[in-house]
Amino acid sequence: MLKSGLFAVRTIPALIAVSLSGYAGASGFQLMEQNASGLGVAFAGSAAVAEDASTIFWNPAGMAYLPKGKMQVVGVLSAINPSAKFSNDGSINPAGIYGAAGNGGDAGGWAFVPAMYFAMPINDQISLGLGINAPFGLATEYDKGWTGRFRALNSDVQTMNINPSISFKANEAWSFGLGFSAQKLDGTFSNNVNASGALCAGLGAPALCGPAGALRNLESWARINGDDWGWGYNLGAMFQPSPSTRVGLSYRSAIDFKVTGDVKFWRPTVTTLTPGGNAAANAALARGLYNGNVKADIKLPDTAILSAWQRLSDRWEMMGDISWTGWAKIQDLTFVRTDGAAAGSTLSSTEENWRNTWRVALGGAYQFNDQWKLRAGIAYDQSPVDSSEYRTPRLPDNDRTWLAIGAQYKPTKELVFDAGYTYIWVRDSSINDSGGMNATQAANVASYGWLKGNYSNNVNVLAVQATYSF
Repeated sequence: MLKSGLFAVRTIPALIAVSLSGYAGASGFQLMEQNASGLGVAFAGSAAVAEDASTIFWNPAGMAYLPKGKMQVVGVLSAINPSAKFSNDGSINPAGIYGAAGNGGDAGGWAFVPAMYFAMPINDQISLGLGINAPFGLATEYDKGWTGRFRALNSDVQTMNINPSISFKANEAWSFGLGFSAQKLDGTFSNNVNASGALCAGLGAPALCGPAGALRNLESWARINGDDWGWGYNLGAMFQPSPSTRVGLSYRSAIDFKVTGDVKFWRPTVTTLTPGGNAAANAALARGLYNGNVKADIKLPDTAILSAWQRLSDRWEMMGDISWTGWAKIQDLTFVRTDGAAAGSTLSSTEENWRNTWRVALGGAYQFNDQWKLRAGIAYDQSPVDSSEYRTPRLPDNDRTWLAIGAQYKPTKELVFDAGYTYIWVRDSSINDSGGMNATQAANVASYGWLKGNYSNNVNVLAVQATYSF
């Protein structure tokens, strides 16, 4: 007989495994691809180079070192192609789900990220600027029916950052900058839902969910959409003791989002006679898997960069930096229902347990002639995920190494073209995702399985840029 509490609100958290994560060139879901001139040196010296108006993002104090008396506009387009391939190594199906499943194909794919910047001097000391870009984002998408489908199918995170800025040149050695950010976050996440396990948990005939049972392999599908605007700031300072040496320090604040949106389900229909009747089973599904509104508190990390730039000769220059990202602010992602019978209850909660990370980069440039400059760089980037138990299929992240090349072509004094290419080796990583190392682990595994295996990842990044001074 079907129990009346079969699909009580308390069963819902185990049904959906949603995690805030895209798949970007940088570690976590950070997008460093803010210009092509920086990509060619793996973004080494980003807070000190101040080569064009894209310094608005990296260090607004750099506007003080742009061509005097001229406005400047920069347009950038970055093409990012991550690859994330899973290989199964002992994954366990959730309760009531039987049969082999695929590895999900390549979860990566091409994404195109634009950015634009405008800088304008007011006088010899003050400059104003505006940057529009995407500091975080990208996505993962797996084949339908893959073995980890109860944890992730599609994940899509997009941001838009509007960043007005000002710089002040105190003297020949020091300049300072300040910017404000209005940032929008949009997220879409989907996965399958194990309806068999939830229904069979309350039936008096467990054989119905066995390998030959009438309720085996009963799956639903869920998608969460949400968005919000957040507000932040960025600060910067530059010290130039001589025309050939520059040091930059910048900080970009964390941003809080109060994401609101909705969850939508596709529900299966029970047509095989069950204890208590099909109507009771379908009513239980409708009570638990109902469409409605949700909310989540999300805090994106702050960053700090210390950079140096050095001109070695008329033709050679070197640059390097070390940067820090406060990923430890993301310890979990929890969505809460805000309407209906289950208002105030947790719809899903994913334990992230991220750590703060460091990145180091070194680059160089060679001025071949008056028109051409060549660039190269290397970087090492830590991942916020340092344990297979907390690695999720939405973000199968690990430490990575960048190798970059680039070139600049200057047909006139006013017009400059840049292009850069980077190949990123991502360290092979294992995943042992059982839904969190806590008291609910067994229930989590019963609801959406245990994902065990390995990931082979890499990223290709290509960017082009045009800069016009007038």
